[in-house]
Amino acid sequence: MLEVLTTDDGDLVICPHGEMDPDGSGELRHVLVLAVRRIRPPRLILDLGDVPMLDSINVGTVAAACEMGDDHAVTVFVQNPSAMLAGQLAAAGVPRQRVRSVV
Repeated sequence: MLEVLTTDDGDLVICPHGEMDPDGSGELRHVLVLAVRRIRPPRLILDLGDVPMLDSINVGTVAAACEMGDDHAVTVFVQNPSAMLAGQLAAAGVPRQRVRSVV
């Protein structure tokens, strides 16, 4: 399940809930592409605080969203990943400055 919120300053926050496996990869990809290519918020924040694991397809989707965001002038941040997820994202090419923890 994905929850999508807009902050007062125009940021778009996407909050997936639960394990993100290959069955849910299409939904995450669709929302990320729509957000970056069509909505084009100043910042897109993917909050992984309620996601215990991402499969390799979704890790690649997040990495691709960061690159696509750069192409469309949308800064993509990954927020609150577990240490394991942060490591997977770094290995997939997500810049460390895009990964942050907010407590």
